[in-house]
Amino acid sequence: MAFDPTLADTRFGCGLSAVIAPPRGVEEMVSRLAGEDEMGARFPIPEFSEFLPRFAAFQEARKARKAARRDGDAAAVRDAQDALRSMVREVRRAQTDWARQTVLRRCETHDGFRERLVQFWGDHFTARGKAPLLREAQALYVEESIRPHVSGRFGEMLYAVVTSPLMLHYLDQNRSFGPNSAIAQRKPQAGLNENLARELLELHTLGVDGSYGQNDVRALAELLTGLRFTAEQGFRFHPKLAEPGQATVLGKRYGGPEPALSDIRAVLDDLVRHPATARHIARKLAVHFVADQPDPALVAAMAARFSETEGDLIQVYEAMLSHPAAWRRDGPGNVKQPLAFVTSGLRALGVGQAHLRRMDRRGFHQRLIAPMEVMGQPWQEPEGPDGWAEADSHWITPQGMAARLQWAMAAPRLMLPRLPDPRDFVEHALGSEAPETVRRAAGASETRWEGVGLVLISPAFQRHG
Repeated sequence: MAFDPTLADTRFGCGLSAVIAPPRGVEEMVSRLAGEDEMGARFPIPEFSEFLPRFAAFQEARKARKAARRDGDAAAVRDAQDALRSMVREVRRAQTDWARQTVLRRCETHDGFRERLVQFWGDHFTARGKAPLLREAQALYVEESIRPHVSGRFGEMLYAVVTSPLMLHYLDQNRSFGPNSAIAQRKPQAGLNENLARELLELHTLGVDGSYGQNDVRALAELLTGLRFTAEQGFRFHPKLAEPGQATVLGKRYGGPEPALSDIRAVLDDLVRHPATARHIARKLAVHFVADQPDPALVAAMAARFSETEGDLIQVYEAMLSHPAAWRRDGPGNVKQPLAFVTSGLRALGVGQAHLRRMDRRGFHQRLIAPMEVMGQPWQEPEGPDGWAEADSHWITPQGMAARLQWAMAAPRLMLPRLPDPRDFVEHALGSEAPETVRRAAGASETRWEGVGLVLISPAFQRHG
């Protein structure tokens, strides 16, 4: 099946643009992805490691408040509480700025496939803060542990994620102690936590149908003991907390008398090479980009390339983009999640830096972040470690569709001084494949805002091609 520029931007990118031409072929899409990260440089977001000093200061202020309460020093308690509130307000303001940068990247990129991949992998490796300040830092985790690796090797991304302080925090790894570790001998209440090991096997690598059992989960959890982070130092490996001796995961032994980080790296490398990982990753990519029920031949081709290259992601993407099933129009296409719907609408309207920079934080939140929450996707707050649902039925709900309709009819005219002619906007938003019914509805609309809204809420625009 021939390359389709409209599908390149709608199915694999961030949507058609009023001002940016779509890619001209698979080779160009892959070349851009392999090249420099222009949007990352143009609209920077700090990495998580840059955030840690803030978190350390917050922890110190909490300790100061606790000590003041113990000492009965009411003035010191008030000072510490004021400092804590100030830090939270500052980070929440910063989070709005990071959200704006994320939206701008999607609105102005020539490399929409990269932005979609960052979203996909950030969701695949979901990690959320569960404590004050850390709740606002998910974008920084993605910036450090996901974004640099989307065009690299799966194993490098996996290692970056497993050693990320936010992932260790989210899955309670700081509460996991080797049952026979030096620390556990002195503190019998210290126990093993299997959260990270279970999600590593079930979600991140082999998949829920992978060939592993509870013994593998426990053995892997024992290997992972020793992974720790502190606000002052970030990630570190702590041998005294780790389980000594060997552990058997999927029939292979790892470790020795002295726990070592290299043992963890070895088991991660073997998980990358496992055939179940290739199948799981290939299918998840195909479901996200192509269809809820992707062509088995497409998945098989991607899984084979994953195995052949030991997780060279550029080659896996190329296998997807080069397969005829990726470009078929014989299905309805995946429903856009709220982030994709809103940002593709902005992109089609030509909304970019000049418009979004004029919007203050409150206006940005009211016009973009709050509506996405009503649509069912609160900013960077997926319900669990499996991330956002891919099934179309999760997003097509009465409340979700009502929120989309309200946004489509109201938001564009609040952000643009003059809306485009709806007859032109159909082309910008849907390309040459726009359904005739949508063309007629846009042409017959009495006002520009009504015509633009009708295009945005049309079933054709609600889906990725």
